[in-house]
Amino acid sequence: MADAHAKNHDYHILPPSPWPFIGSVSAFICAVGAVMWMKKMPIGGLQAGSLLFFAGFIGVLYTMFGWWRDVVNEAETGDHTRVVQMHHRYGMIMFIASEVMFFVAWFWAYFDVAFFTNEAIQYQRTELTGGQWPPKGIAVFNPWELPLFNTLILLTSGTTVTWAHHAIVHGDRQGLRQGLWLTVLLGAFFTLVQAYEYSHAAFKFSGHIYGATFFMATGFHGFHVLVGTIFLAVCLIRVYKGHFTPKQHLGFEFAAWYWHFVDVVWLFLFAAIYVWGSNWGAAAAAAH
Repeated sequence: MADAHAKNHDYHILPPSPWPFIGSVSAFICAVGAVMWMKKMPIGGLQAGSLLFFAGFIGVLYTMFGWWRDVVNEAETGDHTRVVQMHHRYGMIMFIASEVMFFVAWFWAYFDVAFFTNEAIQYQRTELTGGQWPPKGIAVFNPWELPLFNTLILLTSGTTVTWAHHAIVHGDRQGLRQGLWLTVLLGAFFTLVQAYEYSHAAFKFSGHIYGATFFMATGFHGFHVLVGTIFLAVCLIRVYKGHFTPKQHLGFEFAAWYWHFVDVVWLFLFAAIYVWGSNWGAAAAAAH
């Protein structure tokens, strides 16, 4: 009987899991609540949209915690064989590719309105006209102040996460902890600096296309930095629990991939939105 149930393949056959169902229901409740909250749609005379949204959001967070906890347990109990890890890598590569296309959409929107400013502005109820980019009356950030400082922070964090990766490959647990600590702290510092920058912006999200494209592109990148920081912080906790070995550290490897992706996207954002989108952008759009 024992031989009949023995595992004679390298694949991981997943047991029945409640997380897809719980996650789907929670995401649906969160989405419906968000729409009702924004549209101020009542339920029986009560404005319950915000309650539905946060209830669904808590359900999504609970799903993420429970599902990824199970994945970590599977990794630590030997279910992630070399074949399974190979397929995980394919999945992570496709996920990052989808994230690349997500940011391509924001860059596309930004350059479209930058080069065809009159067409974009004529549909807006705004006094910001003049066919130039940035639009007339917009005081943009100086790219060589806080944006450059944040660029150096993020590039440094890319160096520290690479240090941590090399440390784990060579079995240096102390170097791994130090590199991860520095990366997490630098990621959190980047978020604080960007929040400070936003609070001192001379323009708003609404009212003109520049603010909308600027905050959507940089804001979603900031969200990805926050997610990546949490990803790395979880890896740091796992390191203290004794997880990861020089030959098997797929969770940390994916966190490092994701962090380098965040680094590269920021370089494009800095060059396109902060540098090109300042005086250089105005000159380029005028010449076009």
